[in-house]
Formats: sequence, structure tokens, C-alpha cells
Amino acid sequence: MSVRGPYVVGLTGGIASGKSAVAAEFAARGVRVIDADQISRAVVEPGGELLRQIVEYFGPELLHADGRLDRAQLRQRIFASQAERLWLENLLHPVIRQRIRAEIAASKEPWLILMVPLLLEGTGYDFVQRVLVVDAPEEVQRTRARARDGSDAATIEAIMARQLPRAQRLARADDVIDNSGPLAALAPRVAELLIRYEALAREWRQQ
Repeated sequence: MSVRGPYVVGLTGGIASGKSAVAAEFAARGVRVIDADQISRAVVEPGGELLRQIVEYFGPELLHADGRLDRAQLRQRIFASQAERLWLENLLHPVIRQRIRAEIAASKEPWLILMVPLLLEGTGYDFVQRVLVVDAPEEVQRTRARARDGSDAATIEAIMARQLPRAQRLARADDVIDNSGPLAALAPRVAELLIRYEALAREWRQQ
């Protein structure tokens, strides 16, 4: 009987659906969470080659005064131009996936959560064993996105257009957490899934 690496649950959902809140609930219960967004920030830290290429392509106006990337301005740029978005994705996504794979390979946990906003829209995540979708009605997403970071309506709509339609995302989910209500409602559902994932991880590692 061979022992496999960690069982990977991919956590995803539309913009402002509550992915981070769900991830925090799992983390509070001792579950390892790998956040693709955190990795995407780390790979463009000042002094790095990737940031140099981004500035060379987009221009120095994309930098804050301290030399860090202005992610809000970059987001507006890439969602206004498909060519610029594809250029950036081709630069960053292979590096981000490589970092994710390395973190998973180094993990000693029997299972973990991998949070990726575009898990279902992208490629290269065939190592994910199960997909957990955090769901909320689209109007709730729009309201939360505006309140969270002040994004304008056009940017929010462009981001939502880049993501799978809600119905398609739900159709591809193995598990769904409804986050249309208060945050307090998340805890019981996360506790239920925790038991399920622990059992699935045991089976996975013993196959």
C-alpha cells in the first residue's frame, strides 16, 4: 500500500462570493490553506524579474511610490484589454502553478485547501481531487465587490464576464457552500465538510 501526498480540495467561487471567509473558517480549524492570490502577490515583489517584465510591458505608472505593483490599476488595465490580460496570464500563471505544486509537495498534512479564483476557468490544476464552490447570487456579489474595494461597475462586470457563469460553476462543483446569508451561517457547513474531507483524505492516501 503506497501513501500519497495530501488530498487537495480546490476552493473557488465568483468575485466577492466569500472564498476568503470560507478559507478562514477552515484555517481556524487547523486546515492548511494555500492561497493562489497570496502567491501571485509574492511573485511580483519589488526586485523580482517578473515585476521588471510587467513594468517594461505596461509602463512605470503601474508602480506605487514604494516600488510595489499597483494591483488595482493593473486589474483595470487587463480587464479592459484581452491582449494585455492574456500576456499577463501567460507570464504569471505558470510560475504561480509551479509555486503551488512545490507547496503541496512539501506539505505533510493529509489534506489541504487550495484557494484559486479561476480554478475552473484555467488549466493546469488536474492535481485537485475535489472542487468546493462558494456561491452567492450575482447581485450579492456585485454589492459586496463595490463595498469591499470600491471597484467601479465596469471593472466588476469585466471580472464576472471572465469567470464561468454561476450555473456552470455550480454544475462543476463537488460541494457547494451557500454564502448568500450572514457569515455566521458558514461555520456549520464548514464543520460538516471538514468531517467529509478528512474521510476522503484517508481513503485517498490508502489507495
